[in-house]
Amino acid sequence: MGVLNVTPDSFSDGGNLFANQSVCLDTAMQRARAMVAEGASLLDIGGESTRPGADPVSVQQELDRVVPVIEAIRASLEVVVSVDTSTPEVMIAAAKAGAGLINDVRALGREGALQAAADTQLPVCLMHMQGDPKTMQNNPQYESVVADVGVYFEQRMADCERAGIPLERILIDPGFGFGKTLVHNLQLLKQLDVLVNKGLPVLVGMSRKSMIGSVLGRPINERLYGGLAVTVMAYERGARIVRVHDVAPTVDALRMAHAVMTSD
Repeated sequence: MGVLNVTPDSFSDGGNLFANQSVCLDTAMQRARAMVAEGASLLDIGGESTRPGADPVSVQQELDRVVPVIEAIRASLEVVVSVDTSTPEVMIAAAKAGAGLINDVRALGREGALQAAADTQLPVCLMHMQGDPKTMQNNPQYESVVADVGVYFEQRMADCERAGIPLERILIDPGFGFGKTLVHNLQLLKQLDVLVNKGLPVLVGMSRKSMIGSVLGRPINERLYGGLAVTVMAYERGARIVRVHDVAPTVDALRMAHAVMTSD
């Protein structure tokens, strides 16, 4: 899953697709084409930054950012479009524009999101986050991060089923970096198979994140090699979708890991 943030303030690539305070559609499409050529089978389009400390945006701002990009991608590329949103109105509009997956860091927790997602009949990815982006890194605590995240998913899966979203349309994402310390993140990755054993496809997003910087002492633009390492470890533990900024090297790393894991 290639990351295509159409935001001015995302932690790694915010503003890269902006010109004169609005999304540059031509630049966004160039990036989308490049990621598909490099091997991305999904593109995740986000119009609201969820970095630590991020402020929310208006519904109209988010719609203006993501819908034209989704429409343009669906008109010219053979790729599944994921919409990275927590906003019910954006879920509905994105589905109409051709999105094939809803990827929600708030696990359909905003008012009306459960029903909106059910109405689209799209698959949904539920991510775990303690708190919200504005405050999530203010001293996050767990009794046992792996067990607590597992219980959270069981509760949200039940909520989804009651709302009319069957389990076969649900993916889960442990939410690396979302309301978690470095130790929490490392424990989650080490024991990722515990979440995989719940039977739903697991998506992970660790690309360029602070967990890599904290261990290696690297700034955001020097975290590729660490990112490849944790991505391969996640794949070995059962993750089936990896959300990344650097598609081509990640594809190479995963192809090698797959060759080893499937060899006789």
